[in-house]
Parts: sequence; structure tokens; C-alpha cells
Amino acid sequence: MNKNTDRHKIILRQLEDGGFVNVQELGKQLNVSEVTIRKDLKLLEDKKLLFRTHGGATKSNPYTNDRPVAEKEKLNAAEKQQIGIAAAALIGNNDSIIIASGTTMLALARSVNAGKHLTVITSALNVAIELSHHPNIEVIQLGGQLRSSSSSVTGSYAEVMLQDMACSMLFLGVDGIDPEIGLTTTNLMEARLNQKMIEAAQTVVVLADSTKFGKRGLGKICPLDQVQHIITDSGISPAMLKVMQEKGIAVTVVK
Repeated sequence: MNKNTDRHKIILRQLEDGGFVNVQELGKQLNVSEVTIRKDLKLLEDKKLLFRTHGGATKSNPYTNDRPVAEKEKLNAAEKQQIGIAAAALIGNNDSIIIASGTTMLALARSVNAGKHLTVITSALNVAIELSHHPNIEVIQLGGQLRSSSSSVTGSYAEVMLQDMACSMLFLGVDGIDPEIGLTTTNLMEARLNQKMIEAAQTVVVLADSTKFGKRGLGKICPLDQVQHIITDSGISPAMLKVMQEKGIAVTVVK
């Protein structure tokens, strides 16, 4: 396979099937150098047929912008509800958990079994309010600078509080999951707080609807090797699902 047009057709076909392509894998498959593949991707990007990323390319623009929480809550609401239900099933009696911010985190809070005795640490005001009605659930609200766009706090006060905590599980929402970059969010301060949450938890569970895959935000949270479990919906492409599983991540796909 040495004709440019043939390579381009294969690249675009794989991009259509999986949503992304990897430079190294394409080079091996097509028996050409990675330099050649990068030139191919640059040409196809110039034709507005794809978006180049670190180590590959995606079908859609990978960069995501911050939006108000009220607007985000309306997006993929049914999927987020099912993801929240699946996540709540992982919580055991007497668990101490961290729930980060995001609309999928609110869906989780609404699905938590109120009969269980729990300690919940959260940066999200809406999550804290939702859980505060349940007498069996002790809520620890992290302090800091309020971000109205996410109804949550960030900053050094919240980070310092987490230094004295050790929890069994972190439920984390993200703006992007990229096979090469890892987890990202649109806000740098939130990314730093998420990093501290990861340090305080034994298990990291990412709750993300399928639109988050192949996307990336400004703030890098962590590489994928720090993630143990992802809960998403059936919109995830088979290729992306395979990549996550090959990285040793347990993936739960809800209907």
C-alpha cells in the first residue's frame, strides 16, 4: 500500500468507524513511517476532513469549552441518569467517597441509596445540597473559590482539606478523555483540585457520557493509567472501548 490516495481512504474509513486514529498504529498497518502518516494527517486536516491531535487525529474538534452547569445538565440527560445509577451501585455501606463536580455527579447524587451510611466529600454545592436531606449521609463540603459555571469550589483551601483525607473511591467527571493525553477539564484550577482528589482516593471511577471521548480541555488532570473504572453509555465507539480496555481500565457501558 503506497499510494497516497489509498492511505487517505483507509485513514478516513478508520476515523469514521472509531472516531480517532493513532499515528504509530497507522504506520505499522500501512507499512510506512510515522513521518509519512503525519504528513497525511496534515494534508487531510488542511482539507478539513479531520482534526490532528497529539499522536493521532479525531473526526471532530477535540477542544471543548466551559459552559454553564444549567446548560450542560440538559445535554445527554438520559445517558447521565443511567450512568449515575450504575455508579451508585458501586457504593457500599459505610463507604467514604469523594464526589467531584459536574452534571453527571449530580445524577449520581440523586441515585445514591439514602439508606446506606456514607461519608461524602464533595466540591460541588449542588451535590452537597442534594445529599444533605439524607440523615444517614454525612456530607463534607470542601471550601474555596466558587465557580458559578460549575456550581463548585476550587482553590488552595479545598486542596489543603483533601490532604487530611483518605477515601475508598473517587467519582470524577471530566470534559475530555483522550487516549494519549488522558483526562482533562476546561478549568486549570479544577484540574489541580481533581489531582488532589485522585491522591486521596484508592479507586478512581470516571463518569463520562460517550461524547467526552476524543475530546480535551485546557487543564490536564491525569494520564489514563491512574483510572481504574469508567462508566459511559452505548454511544462509545468499539475502537475507543477497546483502547480503554487495553489500558487495563474496567469499562461499564449503560444502555
